[in-house]
Parts: sequence; structure tokens; C-alpha cells
Amino acid sequence: MGDKVKMTIPDFKKFKEEGRKFAYCTAYDYTTATIVDESDVEIILVGDSLSMIMLGNKTTVGVTVDTMIHHIKPVVKGAPHTFIVGDMPFGSYNVSKEQAIMTANRILMETNCDCVKLEGGVEMADMIAAMVKAGIPVMGHIGLTPQTATSIGGFKVQGGTPESAAKLIEDAKALEAAGVFSMVLECVPSVVGKAVSEALSIPVLGIGAGPDVDCQVLVTQDMLDMYGDFKPKFVKHFAHVRKEMVDGLNLFHKETVEGTFPSKEYCFNKAVDIPKLY
Repeated sequence: MGDKVKMTIPDFKKFKEEGRKFAYCTAYDYTTATIVDESDVEIILVGDSLSMIMLGNKTTVGVTVDTMIHHIKPVVKGAPHTFIVGDMPFGSYNVSKEQAIMTANRILMETNCDCVKLEGGVEMADMIAAMVKAGIPVMGHIGLTPQTATSIGGFKVQGGTPESAAKLIEDAKALEAAGVFSMVLECVPSVVGKAVSEALSIPVLGIGAGPDVDCQVLVTQDMLDMYGDFKPKFVKHFAHVRKEMVDGLNLFHKETVEGTFPSKEYCFNKAVDIPKLY
């Protein structure tokens, strides 16, 4: 495992003050969590993106709190040296402050993850303030918010006009005032990412938000080229794991068909007297 030390919530602001960059990826299962934990990446999001990546749905909407908890638990077990964020799914916090607090309490208590994340700007500030007052560590999420992407015309860049850029900065400041310790900023022009980051004393975690934010975020299956043909503009392939897996499966199939697997080294070779029963 090496000497990886788990981040704490005070570290987020400390890293920002020191100008220290950090990285943030996803995991939805124990095995992937163990791999991330062995890496230098500091943060895991168990995101409602599991709706598409693990469950094959078209959007993030429809994932339940039960499903999120089911996936967060094994990630927490698999990554004890990595800060773990549990996503609050659509419909689990937008009814009332009480609902939001109860959902967050349940996620934190049943999974032992380190914080919850929820989407929304100014309109969610009062709710987030109530959650923080109740002792819940909250990460914000503004810009492209996948849970409500349909209402903004789909998955598209946000903050592309002076007015919308100003609204994002207003959203970011409102969340900071409400007490979030960090926030995700998704799919905005680089200049907007820089402006939002400079406007805040807490770190901005950018996914498709340019180089001037405090932390870079990518979905693990995207960055490792596991997720098929879909590749957003902001995704770089840092490895080609899907091809490696397909090649390995094909080699397994080939050796099985040829009869070269299993060879003697993969067999139990103890001599046993078998009684004649046939």
C-alpha cells in the first residue's frame, strides 16, 4: 500500500491555500476501490453515474438511495486510505430540509463514507446550510448537473455567456456561504473554471472545467477507456483497459478451444487411485 495518508476535510482548504493540486475519480465496487486505494488518487466518488456505467441506464435519474448505499459500502471497505464521497441521488433531497438531512444521515451511518455530495446552486443553499448545521459534511456540485440535465437541454457546456458565468459564480459563493467544504464544477469553459476557483477560499473540483481549478475529476471507466465508444471532449484516455480485457478474454477462449489451457501447471496433479465405478 505504501505510505498513502487519507485526506481529511480540513485538508481540502489546506491544499487550496498551499496551491496543492489533487485528483478525484470514481469507483462503484470493492475491486475498483482497492485499485484506486493502491494509487496516488486522493478521492473516490461513488457517484449516481453508476446508473449508466454499472446499471446500463440512459441517465442518472432513477437510482435509489438503497442502490447508492449498496455500492458505497463495498467501496468504503476497499479503500480505507482514500477519502470517499457518497452521492445523494435525484429525489432524495429536493423535497425538504428534513428529507435531505434524513437521507444524508442514512448514507453516512450505513456506509461510513466521509461526506455526501448533492447538486444545485443558490436554490439549494438553504438546504445545504441546514444539513451542515446538523453536522453533515457536504460537497457541492454546480455547472452541468446531470440529475437535472433534461431541464437545461441535455449534457452541454454551462457558463458560456457572461450572464450564465456570473450565475455560476453566484451559485458557488452561495454554496460556500452555506458551508460546503468543496464543490464539483462540471463542464464549463476554462476561463469560468478559473474565475470560480479564484472567487472561493474552498477548493473547486473540476470535471471538464479547465486546468485552473484545484482538483481534476474523471470517471474511472472513462479515463481508462473501459466504457465503449462514448468519449466526452474533456476525457483523456490514460490507459486502454477495455482492449486489454477483451484481448485477455479472447486469449482465454483461444487456449480453451485449442486445449492448451489448462496446462499441467494450472492443474492439481496428485495421483489418486480411482475406484472402477463404470
